[in-house]
Amino acid sequence: MIARLLLVLALFLAPPTFAQPVLTAADMRPSQNLDGAWHWSVDPFRDGKAGFHGGVPGESSRRWGDVVQTDAMEKNPRALYEFDMQRSPVVHLPGSWIGHAAEMRYYQGLVWYQRTFDARKPAPGTRVFLRFGAADYTADVFLNGKSVGSHKGGFTPFAFDVTELLRDGSNQITVGVDSARTDDDVPPPVTDWETYGGITRSITLITVPETFIDDAWIRLGRDGNIHVDIRLFGSQAANRDVSVRIPALGPVLSGRTDAEGRWSASITASNRLKRWSPETPTLYDVRFESGADVLQDRVGFRTIETRGTQILLNGKPVFLRGISMHEEELGKDPVRAITPAAARALLTEIKQGLNGNFVRLAHYPHSEVMTRMADELGLLVWSEVPVYWRVNWQNPATLADAQAQLRENIVRDRNRASIVLWSVANETPVGDARNAFLRTLINEVRTLDDSRLVTAALLSKREGKVMSIDDPLVADLDVMAINTYNGWYSQDPLADLQGFEWRSPTNKPLIFSEFGADAQAGYHDAGAEPHKFSEEFQAEYFRQTLAMAAKVPFLAGLSPWLLKDFRSPRRQHPVFQQGWNRKGLISETGARKQAFSVLAEEYRRRAGSTR
Repeated sequence: MIARLLLVLALFLAPPTFAQPVLTAADMRPSQNLDGAWHWSVDPFRDGKAGFHGGVPGESSRRWGDVVQTDAMEKNPRALYEFDMQRSPVVHLPGSWIGHAAEMRYYQGLVWYQRTFDARKPAPGTRVFLRFGAADYTADVFLNGKSVGSHKGGFTPFAFDVTELLRDGSNQITVGVDSARTDDDVPPPVTDWETYGGITRSITLITVPETFIDDAWIRLGRDGNIHVDIRLFGSQAANRDVSVRIPALGPVLSGRTDAEGRWSASITASNRLKRWSPETPTLYDVRFESGADVLQDRVGFRTIETRGTQILLNGKPVFLRGISMHEEELGKDPVRAITPAAARALLTEIKQGLNGNFVRLAHYPHSEVMTRMADELGLLVWSEVPVYWRVNWQNPATLADAQAQLRENIVRDRNRASIVLWSVANETPVGDARNAFLRTLINEVRTLDDSRLVTAALLSKREGKVMSIDDPLVADLDVMAINTYNGWYSQDPLADLQGFEWRSPTNKPLIFSEFGADAQAGYHDAGAEPHKFSEEFQAEYFRQTLAMAAKVPFLAGLSPWLLKDFRSPRRQHPVFQQGWNRKGLISETGARKQAFSVLAEEYRRRAGSTR
């Protein structure tokens, strides 16, 4: 009864799909980039959001006011401001406030950002959107002293129409970003990764026609046809001409939108089409056109499906030779500023260094810079939302929040050929409310994107040396995925690991979505039984776990935990961790550990066996 009530309330509270503009492929549109120098001001008591009696903050605390505080105080000696945004310190965005100052390392709360920029008042027949790639976790945005909107969720893009608020000349933008989360949020406060509060992805100002192409999705169907869905946004969206061009392939597909501004069509794929794959990551320029609006994208065409215990890419079995990773650039002081160069450095380690063809982007949607780089380099991608550990399964608002993040992630990346798996959760405890919650998300995925596979990283049951996959959610997934850490989070001798037996309740493919062991780069223990945290222990752990995996007949992929050491405040061993999870096969600066070559050799062997 509770589970059923939860679903009903969630459907009632959840915002309608695409109720707001989504600006698909916004990173490909011409734009004014607002990255760069911003002033910042810490606000631990949220003084800029509410007065001490809970009302609207007074002018002395109103960080977002359209005023230059120094000028106002010079003009009026009685003026009082307990902040001065224009004389506050300056940082370069995007990037977490972890890198702003030493005292911000573990700060959780509200920080205000402000800058000015020059613009022209929008021309008639156009509209302007202020778009953020992501801000962690909640963001309140003001332009020229006026609120333009709020967004919740730290990893997906959002945009606000600022057409009426822009003025000729100088404009002031202020953003309050609050990293604090509650038990009702997604994710909840307790995680095993760094929060990285702040504006962590690019900010742009995008001008489009009054009626524009808001969402454009193109893909190769399993039926051999290219399918297109377009949605226009604006007052003239209904009964409007639209077209799709792929210049390298010839024909133009065209039609008219319906009364809701939507249009769908399909065409038989040209025999000249080269399918995208890790071996040949072919991308095509695609032009979506309607009236004065032209939206361009770079898209690969491939199919993904399952057959029994196999995963099929372009109709042929593929073994996913992968690894997991967090969104964190190489270096001793990362700030989650993922540039194309940073993304290439990380993904190249997987593709060329590990002989991989797959990456699990955990545990939240990663930057579109990363998914586009995966398209370019030829890496299959697992993309997931942060439904992680202690979610409040019985709260309809929490479910609505998870649905919104899932929608924003899928709609942003549906044109990325690299993405083959949408994941709805990681390591969540079985229960009626949880099952109902996750089944709602699974249904949401299938509604938004029926061309990809659905999975979730689950836990397994152990009886002696028999591992059983007993999660009832398996029946709802296309691909099973299990996180397993026998030998690390257990006292099992490493030599015993390959003797474990895995049993499946269904005829579906399985991915070992996590397994791993910490090792501090440079710490060695060559004894007969090496200690945990040594490179030798990690390497042997991988040898034995890979030997176990080789005996699982329904195994279709691996994504060990993980590529690179990453920041995690919960990991506080003063010698080996010091605030870092050390399960990476490379250190935070890129030094390869012994286990790196163990996995690289396994993947070289598996790649050769499929040729």
